[in-house]
Amino acid sequence: MNEKKLPFDEKIIRDIAREYPTPFHIYDEKAIREAAKSFNAAFDWAPSGFRNHYAVKANPNPYLLKILSEEGMGTDCSSMAELILSDAAGIPGEQIFFSSNNTPLQEFLKAKELGAIINLDDITHLKYLEQIGLPETLSFRYNPGPLKEGNDIIGKPEEAKYGLTREQMIEAYTLAKKKGVKHFGIHTMVASNELNVDYFVETADMLLQLLADITEETGVNIDFINFGGGIGIPYRPEESPVDLKAVSKGIKKLYTQYVVTAALKPPALYFECGRVVTGPYGYLVTEAIHEKHIYRDYIGVNGSMADLMRPGLYGAYHHITVMGKENAEATEIYDVVGSLCENNDKFAINRKLPPIDRGDIVVFHDTGAHGRAMGFNYNGKLRPAELLLKEDGSVQEIRRRETLADYFATLDFPGLSQVN
Repeated sequence: MNEKKLPFDEKIIRDIAREYPTPFHIYDEKAIREAAKSFNAAFDWAPSGFRNHYAVKANPNPYLLKILSEEGMGTDCSSMAELILSDAAGIPGEQIFFSSNNTPLQEFLKAKELGAIINLDDITHLKYLEQIGLPETLSFRYNPGPLKEGNDIIGKPEEAKYGLTREQMIEAYTLAKKKGVKHFGIHTMVASNELNVDYFVETADMLLQLLADITEETGVNIDFINFGGGIGIPYRPEESPVDLKAVSKGIKKLYTQYVVTAALKPPALYFECGRVVTGPYGYLVTEAIHEKHIYRDYIGVNGSMADLMRPGLYGAYHHITVMGKENAEATEIYDVVGSLCENNDKFAINRKLPPIDRGDIVVFHDTGAHGRAMGFNYNGKLRPAELLLKEDGSVQEIRRRETLADYFATLDFPGLSQVN
């Protein structure tokens, strides 16, 4: 079970909302730091080192990236903007993992200039990268095809556009070695928001076996192994968080079998998890502004799918707390909705909740990853502010809310340039 707690009460959040109007996302710095420490501690046995490269796509805010860097984490990037954010946050180049697909040459060039680890998504990218000169370190992304099941969010590996086949992996390392690459990594990513411990241990088994085969067939020593991301979080109260110590224990056993016992060069261990690090420690704070009673009972809040896309996009569950009514009985059944002109703009459907009145503060849990990051401007909606609840209890605005001037900034049209 996962008890859905908040790092603030009604008085605190109303005080915050007087200075920073709702809707906004707010992140719990203390909890994020603790999550990072726990992740690192679970793998402190790794003989050649361990690092989680936080997936910037989960929450591309440099204030959070800096916090995670202070806790020993790097970043995982897949675009120019994410590379620039990582650099601005002070992430050293060797701690930036650039794992992209269909990548423009200028993005590879930026990654190389920063000294980032480049993870190639296709064997043809090796020749493509030669246009700017191959780096001394390269990694390749493995797609196991039907040998490994995906999950509901990421789909089946054999239907995914990512990665190289096993045969291509062998060819890629052989060719890269001939071309002068000196240091090598191996990577895969086959799941998203997965809660089953065994899934990650099985993925490690697959990669470590491949590592052993690559070493035997090509003579290449693998310097690091990146197990990807995908460690999920318990969005529902009845779910349990992934036991990272159990994942670590399973991987350690396999590491001993494939690496230590076989006297292979011990690779460093990497992950690229974002959701599990910040997801549970972010909250979308909104206000109930309307109610409607027709064929269903509706509560309209001043946020929308533009602020939190996941429920409308694929029916994802986000727990709801009505501030001041945490212990009230859930006697009502509501659809909790936003104001987009789309009927899928719903945060919850047929959700049992306590009676909600206009003016109530309605908080959506677990928005610290893939929340504000997935925001958009459809219907002219403006994206919300991001706040950081600091360890001393103070609040810092780490991204201001958008204005109409921001929305119109890319339009050179009479009458819009003066809009605020």
